[in-house]
This record gives sequence, C-alpha cells and structure tokens, in this order.
Amino acid sequence: MIDWDSIRRQFPVTSHFAYLNSAAAGPVSIAAYEAAADYYRKMMSDVDVHWNRWLSEREAVRERIAALINAEPDEIAFTTNTSSGMNLIVDALEDRGEVISSELEFPVTTLPWMHRRIPVHLIKPVRGEIRIEDIRAAMTHSTGVIALSHVQFSNGFRSDLEALGKIKGDHLLVVNASQSAGAFAIDVKRMRIDALCATGHKWMLAGYGSGFVYLSRNVLQQSHSRSLGWLSVEDPFAMRNDELRPRHDAAARAELGCPHFAGIFALGAALDLINEIGIQNIQERALNLNRLLTHRLIEDDWKVLSPLQNEKARSAETLIEIERPDEIVRALFRRGVLVTEKPEGIRVATHFFNNEEDIEKLINTLQELRH
Repeated sequence: MIDWDSIRRQFPVTSHFAYLNSAAAGPVSIAAYEAAADYYRKMMSDVDVHWNRWLSEREAVRERIAALINAEPDEIAFTTNTSSGMNLIVDALEDRGEVISSELEFPVTTLPWMHRRIPVHLIKPVRGEIRIEDIRAAMTHSTGVIALSHVQFSNGFRSDLEALGKIKGDHLLVVNASQSAGAFAIDVKRMRIDALCATGHKWMLAGYGSGFVYLSRNVLQQSHSRSLGWLSVEDPFAMRNDELRPRHDAAARAELGCPHFAGIFALGAALDLINEIGIQNIQERALNLNRLLTHRLIEDDWKVLSPLQNEKARSAETLIEIERPDEIVRALFRRGVLVTEKPEGIRVATHFFNNEEDIEKLINTLQELRH
C-alpha cells in the first residue's frame, strides 16, 4: 500500500492550499528544493570544487529521464523549458514536410514551425477530441510531421500515442509532453515517438528552469544541429579552435555551455520520487482523483467541458464551464483553493499529492460561490 498521506507531506504547499494547479505550475517537494539549494550552498562555499561530481550527477539524472520514457541516455538533452526543446526539434525536422497538428494545441507546438514558414494543418476537434481518423485523413504527400500534445492544455484531452504511432506511416511523430510527463506513462519505443519535449515545472514538480528533450537516434542520424557550443565537440577540454569534431548525441545540440545544475538536480530529485512511487501508480492515482472530481461536479450540476465519453482520453485536467472565471478564481484563492482561469471557465488539475479533501474543498467552495 502506498502511503499517500506521507507523500503529500513532502509538499508543504498542501498544508495551506488545496493546490489543484499543477497544469500551470506544480509545487516542488522538500527533496527537490534541497537538491537545488545544496548546489547553491556548495557554489557559495566551494565554488566549482565539485565540478566533476556535478557532471557525474548530471549524467545520472539523464539516465533516469531516459528510463522514465524508455529512451537511451544519448537521446536525452536537458533544456530549461518546452519552448527550447520544441525549437530544437524543429531545427532537426524543418525539412521533413508540412505539419499536422490540432486546434486545441498550446502555441509552442505550432508556432516554431510557422516561424520557419512550414505550413501547419490544424485538425478540428470533435466533441473535444482529436480523432485518429481525422489525423490519418490529413496525411498527404506534402505532410511529414505529426506534432501534438500528449495531453491538451486547453481541455485535458489525452491522445492515444500508441494508436498514433501505429498509423503514422512514414510521418515523424513529435510530442509535447509538458502536460503528461510525470503524471502519465510514456514509452517512446512502443509509441514510436520520434521526438518529444517537456518542461519540469508542471507535472514533474521540479520548478521553473528545468526540462528535457528526446531526439531518437534515427532523427539524430538524419539531421544536423543548427547550433553548437564549446562542449558540443568530442573533446571540449582540448580547447581546439582550429578543427570541428562534433558529438552526435542529443545533448550536443541543446547543452551548448555550462549546465544549469540547480534545475537538473531539482529534476533529479523529482524523478527519484516519481520512481519511488512508480509512474503507473501515479497515473492511476491522478486518474482516480480526476474521476472523483468529475463525478462530484456532474452530481452538483456543473458543466464539464473536458471530453469524458472515452476513458482512454481522460487526463488529470478538467475544464469546467463557469461564468466570470476571473472573479471565481480570485474568490477560490482567497478561500485557499488554487486553479487556473480559462476563457471558458476554470481548469482543475489532480496530481498524486492531492487528495479527496482537496476536491471536496473545491466543490463546496464552488457551491458557496454559486449562491
């Protein structure tokens, strides 16, 4: 049995808030805070005496990320956010054809392609879902990339990545995993994902300034980096400025200079907790809490805008139709409940550190505000 109450106590925010806002920014645990603070303490007292140890710790974190998504360590690079990761992916794939995406998408999934003047074809949702058959119908001789979020920030729809991988043909599958990494199981090999990016500050609970990108070995072999730093070569400490022998791993493309150790170490501590609990247990916990939430909302006659007709499309995010969402979000905050304001209403996120009391507090407060 997992002691969820003990895990919850590792997140101090839960002592004074019903924090249902991980889709915007997840809280860091005590361990993640200590990992970053310990780095800064050492920089304060010893400066870079620990440089070699830090580099070794960075590689250990890289291995843990690779294991989380069933990738190889050389396919993983550290970034500071989703945008930097997606731009790295576009760098690699900009000559692979037009892009199929969705009207539900977060802009960073589409804008970098458009910035390169690559046409992006947006699939219309049907009852809040992006259907596999519509993606298949959009595939032509001109398209070469399918770029979608695993979980949509807009309404919480969760794509069946394994089904997408099976129908993609010779298209490349690019995944924005910012709303799923840390909460849902991802297997890049089984799902046939070619490239993926995620931030650490949402469901991975590592704070701002952390993230990662995955580029499959196939993508690495068939593309070239547009950017390069002094650490991107085979022997950077030879300090050669008269020859170029670049490395071919993902890190060589993204980690162009000295590492952002604090963000990496916080991400490592967050991954330790994820691994301790187990990503399948986390997914089940987040979904069970979401089921309780949507059941209570419907029971109290709130309109849920997230698609619920297909359980496989359910995520840990719920969009609720509410008038004057700005006022409601402020009123909820004053009563100790944190959610996200959206144009249609409010978005509620249920992560593994949440509990039934958080949901009941939200429901009861909404009922009070309704009258």
